[in-house]
Parts: sequence; structure tokens; C-alpha cells
Amino acid sequence: MKSKKISKTLIYIVSIAAALAAGGISSVFAMSAMKEYGALRQPPLAPPPWLFPVVWTILFVLMGVSAARIYIIGKQDRSGGTVRCGGNSDIGGQAACALRVYLVQLILNMLWTPLFFTLNLRLAAFVLLVMLLITVIVMTCSFFKLDKVSGILMLPYIAWLLFAGYLNLGTYILNG
Repeated sequence: MKSKKISKTLIYIVSIAAALAAGGISSVFAMSAMKEYGALRQPPLAPPPWLFPVVWTILFVLMGVSAARIYIIGKQDRSGGTVRCGGNSDIGGQAACALRVYLVQLILNMLWTPLFFTLNLRLAAFVLLVMLLITVIVMTCSFFKLDKVSGILMLPYIAWLLFAGYLNLGTYILNG
């Protein structure tokens, strides 16, 4: 019993660390451009720059916890069914598909920062953010089907992405 508890703890640690690492890699692109970003005209309700890393850290931790819960649920399923995304009924397969969508959204999330900050492609970054939002909504629905808590933990992420979309588009419009 003790080894199961340790392995679950390890799953949570690895999952949270992986999500935070994705955010950390992405933030490298933002750091060099923050002075430039501060000089841009901002839409109303734009938060102070110090708030972004705080919010993103919280969101990445929530992502990691949710993904760990889904992974554990998938591993607990002993049906041994094949993993086919779309239409599969076994829990393990559904969890595997949900985690694939999770990985896709992490990649999209990481791509947004260099588009917006390094390349200054704010409209392209907005389009990517819309794709990210759609992916996160699909992922959240998949998470909800498997584990209500995991789905609930993703709701702040959706809310923040909606706000980030407003900020992204507003910055694009105000700065050409």
C-alpha cells in the first residue's frame, strides 16, 4: 500500500514539474521582451506585469494536478482495451486521449509566448490563442467526463485564456 501512495505522489510531482517546466521554457521568451511590452499601449483592465508569472504559476500547478489525476484514473482502469481516440468506451483509453489533448495544449501554450513577445506577431499569437482556447475546452470536457475535480481545476485556465485573448487582441489593435 505504501508503494502505491509513493507512486501516486511521484506522479503528482512529475506532472506538476512538467507543467511548470513548460511554462518556464515559455517564459524565457517573455523575459527579454518585457521592457518592450511595458512600452506598448495596453487595453483597459490590463494587470500589472508582476501578476502574469503569479497567475501562470498557479495555472500550471492546476494543470499538473489535473493531468496527474487523469493519468492515475487511466492507470487504474484494468479493462485492457485498445487506445483509440473518439468513440472508445474504456476509461484507460479515454484518459490516454485526454492526456494527448493535454500535451497538445501545452505545446500550443509554449508557442504563444515567442509569437507574441519575440516575433511581435500579435495577430498570429491571437489566432494561436483561440486555437489553444478551443483545445483547452475540449481537454476540459474530456477531463470532466473522467474526473469532475480535474475538470473543475481547468476552469480558471479557461477564464484566464479568455482574458488573455482580450489582452492579446487589445494590444494588437492599440499598437497596430
